[in-house]
Amino acid sequence: MELFLHYLSLPYLIQGIGFTLAATGIGLAGGVVLGLLLAAMQLSRFKPMAMIARGYAVIFRGTPLVLQLVFVYDALPYVGIKLPGLLAAGVALAANEATFIAEMFRSGVVGVERGQVVAGQALGMTPRVLMHRIIAPQALRSMIPAMGNEAVSTLKNSSLASVIAVQELTLRSTQLASSTFDFFSIFFASGLIYLILTGGISLVQLSLEARFDLDRQAGLRGLSRWLPWRHAAAPTIPIPAAVGVVASSNPALTALPPLPVVEYTPLALVVDRTARSAKLADANVAIRVNGVSKAYGAQSVLQDLSLTVSAGEVVALLGPSGSGKSTLLRCINHLESWDAGQIHVGGHRLGYRPDGQLMTPSDLARERSSLGVGMLFQQFNLFAHLTARENVAGPLRWVHGWTADAADERALALLTRVGLAHRVDALPRHLSGGQQQRVAIARALAHGPSVLLLDEPTSALDPELVNEVLELIRRLAIEEGLTMIISTHQLRFAAEVADRVVFLSGGRIIESGPALEVLQHPKHPETARFLSVMSADVLPPANTSIQDLA
Repeated sequence: MELFLHYLSLPYLIQGIGFTLAATGIGLAGGVVLGLLLAAMQLSRFKPMAMIARGYAVIFRGTPLVLQLVFVYDALPYVGIKLPGLLAAGVALAANEATFIAEMFRSGVVGVERGQVVAGQALGMTPRVLMHRIIAPQALRSMIPAMGNEAVSTLKNSSLASVIAVQELTLRSTQLASSTFDFFSIFFASGLIYLILTGGISLVQLSLEARFDLDRQAGLRGLSRWLPWRHAAAPTIPIPAAVGVVASSNPALTALPPLPVVEYTPLALVVDRTARSAKLADANVAIRVNGVSKAYGAQSVLQDLSLTVSAGEVVALLGPSGSGKSTLLRCINHLESWDAGQIHVGGHRLGYRPDGQLMTPSDLARERSSLGVGMLFQQFNLFAHLTARENVAGPLRWVHGWTADAADERALALLTRVGLAHRVDALPRHLSGGQQQRVAIARALAHGPSVLLLDEPTSALDPELVNEVLELIRRLAIEEGLTMIISTHQLRFAAEVADRVVFLSGGRIIESGPALEVLQHPKHPETARFLSVMSADVLPPANTSIQDLA
């Protein structure tokens, strides 16, 4: 034991630790930088770059690290590159580890739900903002365990640097054992040193996992304040007792409409539909879809479809699954491209420059935000790493340039309005489906859109949660005066809220007209069959007039 402790503290071995850590540090740092580059190349839409990165991976994953070390140290001098042993070992380790680290980065990025990326695009986030605020924070959190494992692997692989005479711990242990013939004590001491070093890496990994644990962030200090999705401590904003109106001296907020609290009670619709129809007849065109066609390969999704929606009009899209309703909504917001035709929102050809050329993704994102098009998705698509408040306030800061105070104030007001004042600091996974959809509604309304697109907003909800979300949308349609296009299978909801029903089948509009007329007296046989299948008993009686429903 005494001899073992002697070797454990021997300066000769301790100096070897320095070489080991230096080679490991160079390898990891270089691997992270090169790995980021390789991951970006593989994720690039430019296929030659992706092919180069994959070819690199095939070479460095398919050859032993020992050969790579020898190549860097012994072969590069033939082309005029002579590296000292330690640097050569670090470069070889970096080149080898980059392949695996690139796959970690790529899997982390790909692992972020596509719906969150689409939601960010719909909110007007540029690719840079999306990567910084939505993708990277979630990808990095998921990568911590794998990076800890890779750091341990790099530390152990550094022992192979002995083949190019780097005086790291393993080589010094071998040299010492060869001179003393005390193999057991020396290698046992060396193994314990490696165990201490890898144990230290494991502790750092566990510490980072704890620091990046979203469920524990509320009580954290220090490192947590540097997390990309965190910002300066949010101001304490009193929750209104009776109504969700937050008084503010901020000019940007005073111009916003009042925000009354929603109480989920049956809504007594008091709508003069005749007067509303007359008003819509004189309204400007908010959305114009002209001859739009789209196909996925050989499958046609939209066929020469044309639709005009007036400002303030509520249009319900009905039709069987696969009829093109969701695709039409995504095309209107240019989340999908199309093959022929034109779409104008607010008089602008969204996504196209004046010369008719497609905008860059960044310019398209900025135009989405400036035109004021909000969108609500089937699967909520909340940002999983952000609280309810941050889901609403974040896009206001990152896209629209609001201050943190103003954005938090607006977020609290809207969350109060949708009945979630008590859940503003909850993560999406801690909310029910109905609560998540209400947060999504608040987020869609935060920037004051003029057009709201809703894609089956209740299809992912349990039956008992459907009514509360429909009630909220119903109130928005009546109180806000927004232009709405709603894809839905809720027939009574369409009858009560929509000014017009548009029935799609096979990517075409086969019937369109005032909501009650289409729902109660369909003219096209396919519309009639669909309404029959969808349980016509949920509709008002056939002899109910528009005035009676109002």
